Amino acid sequence: MKSTCSLDVEGHVTGFGNPDWARTHAPASSTAPAVLNVLKAGATCIGKTVMDEMAYSLFGENEHSGTPRNPCAPDRVPGGSSSGSAVVVGAKLVDFSLGSDTGGSVRVPASYCGILGFRPSHNAVSTVEVIPMAQSLDTVGWFAREPSILKQVGHVLLELPDADPNRPSQIIIPRDCFQLLDIPSERLTQALVRSVEKLFGGAIITHTVLGDYIRNNVPALSSFLCEINEDQHKIPSLAALSGARQLLQRYEFKKNHEDWVSAVKPNLGPFIAEHVRGALQMTEENVDICWSVKKELHSALTSLLGDFGVLAIPTVPGPPPKLQTDASSLDVLGDKAINLLSIAGMSGFCQVSIPMGLHDNLPISISLLARDGADGFLLDLVETLYESLKEEVAIVEKSV
Repeated sequence: MKSTCSLDVEGHVTGFGNPDWARTHAPASSTAPAVLNVLKAGATCIGKTVMDEMAYSLFGENEHSGTPRNPCAPDRVPGGSSSGSAVVVGAKLVDFSLGSDTGGSVRVPASYCGILGFRPSHNAVSTVEVIPMAQSLDTVGWFAREPSILKQVGHVLLELPDADPNRPSQIIIPRDCFQLLDIPSERLTQALVRSVEKLFGGAIITHTVLGDYIRNNVPALSSFLCEINEDQHKIPSLAALSGARQLLQRYEFKKNHEDWVSAVKPNLGPFIAEHVRGALQMTEENVDICWSVKKELHSALTSLLGDFGVLAIPTVPGPPPKLQTDASSLDVLGDKAINLLSIAGMSGFCQVSIPMGLHDNLPISISLLARDGADGFLLDLVETLYESLKEEVAIVEKSV
């Protein structure tokens, strides 16, 4: 088992990806419950892993401790912020690992490293003794290569009883979300549709325009929609949702870490420093509206999915970018990814990223989302679908 540097392990400094943080903090006096639970269930802790500084990036490049090597694509970023945790699983050094996910820090590196990554429902797994980034969005997730291990770890962390799997009532494929892809959408949807048809029948597959549904059912977003410039590369309501999520994250990050940053003046990499500076300079205008957005989105997506419905979306818009891509290009990529990642983040729903093979020799993935509290159902579904998905992905890859 691997424990990332935002989860406390008794007797060890929790470094939060930055040497100045490690220098100014004492060793942890206790171990995070999430870590303790898997240890009690028989896991072995063999180390702590590299992460992005202060968990403030989706790409995994750390200029202080080095960038973990992406086992699927060594010239590409591993994804972040839980970069090391994804890499050790992808490189087959461990069976599973833990990582924090606020804006996408498990889902993105899982996608970029070609492995499974699970973000649980918000508050479903304890975040005690985990360095907070933004408590309204923070979760402890996990990585694995095999769905059986993903499920086993989930049952421990979520304290789930053994139960018969529930059949999905619908698989919803939002056409607009797949139009955000940098690769042909059929590369992901074709294998998913064929697998669902084979296992459950095609009648449960439905299509929708998620952006319109969210615009019509989350009225609190209107304050953020007015700031969005409509163009063919954006879904305005998802861009507005991303804006609300960013505002909430910055507000809570500032509350958590402004005093330390002001006192220590840490040496941060330029990309991270810019994001931290943006958080510390933010005002509280419209923060109250973010809570309404979260509540309304939770209600809207609960109505859309019901107890056992599933929303299928791209995890990220495409394969991992090259190492040392310039900061402005990374910001564009990050903004596009956050439009998709904010759906689970702001609703509190659970999400799993599933590898879908290679496109141009680079890893790609799809994500499945289920309602808040349906984590066990989603873990069961991944286990049921996985082998069929692999078979269908292989067929699609051969036909390209």
